[in-house]
Order: sequence, then C-alpha cells, then structure tokens
Amino acid sequence: MGYDSSTASDSDPRRRPIGVFDSGVGGLTVLHELLVQLPEEDFIYLGDTARFPYGERSAAELAQFSAQMAEELLRRRVKLLVVACNAATSAALPALRRRMMDTTLGVDVLGVVRPEALQAVAATRNGRIGLLATPTTVASGAYDEAVSTIDPHVTLHPVACPTLASIIQEGRQFDENAVQTVREACAPLRAAGVDTVVLGCTHYPLIRLMIQRMLGPAVSLISSGSALARQVEHALSARGLRSDRAGEGAYRFLCTGDIVGFHEVGTRFLQMPLGAVEQVVLDQAQALA
Repeated sequence: MGYDSSTASDSDPRRRPIGVFDSGVGGLTVLHELLVQLPEEDFIYLGDTARFPYGERSAAELAQFSAQMAEELLRRRVKLLVVACNAATSAALPALRRRMMDTTLGVDVLGVVRPEALQAVAATRNGRIGLLATPTTVASGAYDEAVSTIDPHVTLHPVACPTLASIIQEGRQFDENAVQTVREACAPLRAAGVDTVVLGCTHYPLIRLMIQRMLGPAVSLISSGSALARQVEHALSARGLRSDRAGEGAYRFLCTGDIVGFHEVGTRFLQMPLGAVEQVVLDQAQALA
C-alpha cells in the first residue's frame, strides 16, 4: 500500500503515481474504482478534511483550495491529476488544466462532471435527467452545461442537498435524519418523472441503495467512479503513460486534518485497507496562480 514518492522515476514517467484529491473522504469512492480498474498503477490521494465540506464554499475559495492541492500533488511527481470532487471540478477544472499542462511534467487533469454527464445522457430514455448535488455544484451550472453540450434536447432537473455529504461523512448515513433528507431530495425528481439520476457528489454512492429505494427501481443511478476510471485509462494510454508493472501498484494517503478520523472514516469509504495516513499543511503562498 505505502507508495514512496522518492522512488518515482523521472526517466520513465510510466512509473510515476496518479494523483487524486477531494474535499474529504468522498473521493475514495472514485479511488476504489480506480484501484479496481487500474490495479497496476500507483496512486496518491489527498483529502482536504481540514476544510470540509466544500458544498457551500464560493467558487473563488474552491479554485484556491484546488490549486493548493494540485501543487502539493505536483511536488510529489504525479503523472495525471484526478479531481474526485464535484464542487471542485465545477469551480476549478479549466484553470487547473491550463496551469498543469504548462508545467515541465505536462500533467493532464480529469474531473468527475463530464464522465457522469456522458453516461447519464446515454442512459436516459425519456430525456429527463435528475441531479443530486451540493448547493455549490448545482449553482455552478457545470452539469447543465455538460448535458446541454452533449445533447441539447435532454432536460436536467437539479436538486441541491446542503447537508447530505456531511451526514454521510459523519457516519450517520443510515439514521432517520439521513432517510428523511434523502426522501425530501428525491421527491422533486419523482415529480419531474426523471428516469436517470446523477449522484453529483462522491459521498452519495455510499447511500446508493437508499436513493434507489426512494426513486424506484426503474430509475438509473449514475456515479462518477467507473466512468471516470475509464477516462483515466484512455488518457494514460493516449500519452503512453500506462504502468508497465505486471502486478499490483501501491497507494498512499494524505490529509489536511485529523489523520485518525481520516483513517476511520476512509476505510469505510474505500472498502479496502488504508495503511498509514500522512498529514500535510498546504502552502497558500505556493498555490497555482
């Protein structure tokens, strides 16, 4: 599990790790899919638990936070950057892409919004797609833009969920408060007659069964993990960066907050052993401009 960034080979960029960051532990649902679909790759995951939740932060704040995390992972010689946070993707992806491609490493940046939008448009049969997401993600309009670009005849019905990510991260996703929160969020989607719903927060797959029950079995649920993993695979192959390792790669974890809490909650999200967790302090002065 424990990847040592000092062993990353600049002479062979295929041996460098893939960087993944999120506001907290929700992005571990994405990392889980990456570990399953790309077992030969190394990964470094950074969770900004000290500043969680991101769901009601301003776009300017999220752009700054994302830049700081990208810089931290760039210093650790990542070959690809995955923004496993819907709010951060919505606020910062274009700027991160421009800056990271301008570095000497020329690092691609992938986010969670477009893969989900593509999968949702392909899945819908009646042209009505629902979105469950944080207020910041809904307000950004990122999903509206992505869906309309893919198919202007599809209608998106967004629902903002201010507290759901925090409920899940705190481990209360199966109590009555969580059930009522999910029921209220799903009601307008049922009324709109959607046949496909995007889980627009990486925390939400942990309550997938609850959401499915509220929406009914005929509604398709779309989460970012598997779709994004395929996009990562394509990006690596296109640039000749797929690992040449025959066996399993390694993975390690960084967080900005309490490492004990990250380890406890993170194990539940990843559904795999975490091993040691390193606490990092992000340097605002060195954030990407």
